[in-house]
Amino acid sequence: MPEIREDLITGGMVIIAAERSKRPQDFTQVNEPPKGSKGCVFCYGKETATPPEILAIRPGGGLPDCPGWTVRAFPNKFPAVTTAGNPDCLYVGGRKAVKAVGAHEVIVDTPEHNETFGRLSDTHAEQVMEVIASRYRYLSADPRVKYVQVFKNSGAAAGASLEHSHWQIIAVPLVPETVAREINGTQRFWAANGECVYCRMIAEETNNGSRVIEQTKEFVVLTPFASRFPYETWIIPTKHETFFEKTGIEEIKALGRTVRRSIRRLERTLCRPPYNLTIHTCPAGIKSRSYHWHIKIMPRLSVIAGFEMGSGIHINPVSPEMAAGLLRETQPD
Repeated sequence: MPEIREDLITGGMVIIAAERSKRPQDFTQVNEPPKGSKGCVFCYGKETATPPEILAIRPGGGLPDCPGWTVRAFPNKFPAVTTAGNPDCLYVGGRKAVKAVGAHEVIVDTPEHNETFGRLSDTHAEQVMEVIASRYRYLSADPRVKYVQVFKNSGAAAGASLEHSHWQIIAVPLVPETVAREINGTQRFWAANGECVYCRMIAEETNNGSRVIEQTKEFVVLTPFASRFPYETWIIPTKHETFFEKTGIEEIKALGRTVRRSIRRLERTLCRPPYNLTIHTCPAGIKSRSYHWHIKIMPRLSVIAGFEMGSGIHINPVSPEMAAGLLRETQPD
């Protein structure tokens, strides 16, 4: 029987259409033909085709904006926001607008054009996460910035305009609505129950086990009870921490390894699906002991259509219990 499940944090509803459950091979993916490395500005030897790098890992040393790097960060050539000025409020016909001041950066996680994050070595994945954490801390320290969003779009269906593996960071002068809803939800749960909703989730999910994919000392990887997307995966720190930027260096390295394994499981189970990955954290300027930072990985296997757009209720044709079971069985290499 189909179930309507409630998201414990936001109160959002999801229909788990169990009778329509699909195995990995049931999803038909329309993948664009690879463009190849010709003309790719993220590849070795094309460093001068991007804005000057602001951070890079070069195991053998070497000059900036030259080959020899394993991870490279630089400003987006076509930014969604500007670094200049202040986020002053504007009023147009009684309607409020804010100047889009912040930062927009790119982190290329491998010099190899056809490589995927899931196939990197653990050491390489650790390096990527260290660069992400470093840039996050730097950008979140800007008093004009209210929120820093780290995300990865992989595949054209997930919004990636370039096929070379990379991440992006956008810092904005406001707290996004999605984040505000999560913060409000965690505060309501804390007020009613005296504990963190994510810590409760970890305890219940690890005790139940049906939706847990992997558990380490530092993180729990699971498919959420009210999964909006087929094979949606969450990575939650076992230690309660509100802010991503306060995560220690050893935990950041462990996060790199955990994210790599989680993506590799999806790549192997679903034949390299398009996906979006987002880091969710409490904004630096908000005091909220109830929040618990985490990561969401959302494969793009189904289309959001009229019902979802009109009602806000997602229909997921794969139960999170079945998804977790399949992903658990898949070895991440």
